[in-house]
Amino acid sequence: MDQATTVDWQALEAAAVAAMRNAYAPYSGFPVGAAALAGDGRIVSGCNVENASFGLTLCAECVLVGNLQMTGGGLLRAFYCVDGSGNILMPCGRCRQLLYEFRAPDMELMTTRGIKTMDQVLPDAFGPEHLEETGD
Repeated sequence: MDQATTVDWQALEAAAVAAMRNAYAPYSGFPVGAAALAGDGRIVSGCNVENASFGLTLCAECVLVGNLQMTGGGLLRAFYCVDGSGNILMPCGRCRQLLYEFRAPDMELMTTRGIKTMDQVLPDAFGPEHLEETGD
């Protein structure tokens, strides 16, 4: 990303920590918060929401993408995720795929090893560009 698109990583971290504080994690005791910068400059966030039927639990990234869509849509330019202690977390494989679907070109993620691109954290990804349109 160039200077015109500089990411305020501290603001994303703060938004992720604030989101984590709203997590509903009574079963795992593992609250998660996520925040992302949308292409139009909005910061969207999400927290995990557990369910007694564990398979129905929503990851923070799922809630974040729902909030992205509910507040005008768009693409994600930068992403940050934290645990209950504010430590950086990497999205699981399912959530990496979800983020890939809504990524802007050159999307960056804060990782446990520093800032990486989406292509670095999900190489050779399958996405909308791989689907063929079918006609009748």
